[in-house]
Amino acid sequence: MTSAPPEQVVLLDEDGRPIGVADKATVHSASTPLHLAFSCYGFDASGRLLVTRRARDKRTFPGVRTNTCCGHPAPGEAPEDAVRRRLADELGMGAEDLRLVLPDFAYRASSGGVEENELCPVFVCTLVGEPRPQPAEVDSWEWCSWESFVSDARAAGSDVSPWARLQAPLLDGCRDTWMPQPA
Repeated sequence: MTSAPPEQVVLLDEDGRPIGVADKATVHSASTPLHLAFSCYGFDASGRLLVTRRARDKRTFPGVRTNTCCGHPAPGEAPEDAVRRRLADELGMGAEDLRLVLPDFAYRASSGGVEENELCPVFVCTLVGEPRPQPAEVDSWEWCSWESFVSDARAAGSDVSPWARLQAPLLDGCRDTWMPQPA
């Protein structure tokens, strides 16, 4: 039996250009190099957002509420393909009308001695199927209104991830350009 090769992330220079790759398992540390990631906000046909709580044994930001799905494109993988792969792997779901909304979003955040340092384009989509989360990735999930999530993200002492706290107001500011209309 052969084991799968380690998952790799794309390292970036300060201008967002690829400069190499590193094993995902070793790149997240107290001083993480800038690397490529993505965030996805997935909605159902009624316009509700799927909010997830990260598994409590994840190395980075365990147990926080966050957007639908996050991840890292593999070397040579288009970010859109990475979003679809992670939605399928983490939640057993597909995506329709996948759109890039915040192409240049970047952030740094630390917790528990581990830093995130990512150029993290933000996507929105309409989800296909019912959530079937992988326990190693997702502790729990819920459907909520966009307005409720934005309010939670803005609240002092929120348990929403640091990236979603930054992304939600930016997305809300341009929501008339991307917000799915309920069926």
